[in-house]
Amino acid sequence: MTTSTTKLSDLLPEGKIRFSADRLGWREAVREVAAPLLDAGDITPDYVDAMIESIEAGGTYINLGFGIALAHARPERGAVRTAISMLRLTEPAPLLDQPEHAVDLYFCFAAADATAHTLAMASLARLLSDPGTREALRAARSAADVTQLIHEFEESK
Repeated sequence: MTTSTTKLSDLLPEGKIRFSADRLGWREAVREVAAPLLDAGDITPDYVDAMIESIEAGGTYINLGFGIALAHARPERGAVRTAISMLRLTEPAPLLDQPEHAVDLYFCFAAADATAHTLAMASLARLLSDPGTREALRAARSAADVTQLIHEFEESK
């Protein structure tokens, strides 16, 4: 089953946005950001394992810069449908415990097919490429704040 929507507001609803004040390691952060997708049946446990294995193998490439990481794996490793989740950390969880890869805003991305992957990534990239929006994501205090921000961003484009 695939999701054909390209709207980020559809792919990232309130229920898939989490905040954590706990001090987490990067593995815990990846598991935490993946949890809403796992709970919804968007991904399988193997997908979570594949993301961690990829990072352990030198996957700091998921670091998009600006303290943002996009955890993902190959669709065949357990992406059931296209979905996105977000985790905002109070303290960064550096990838591979390397300070130069400090991340406080984790996204988990699952794409069921290549078309969905391209369209969903374009929506997320538009949001994250805006400096003001990145800061507003960090200033958000609730999932409702984040979804409101996404809706406003989509309406302005």
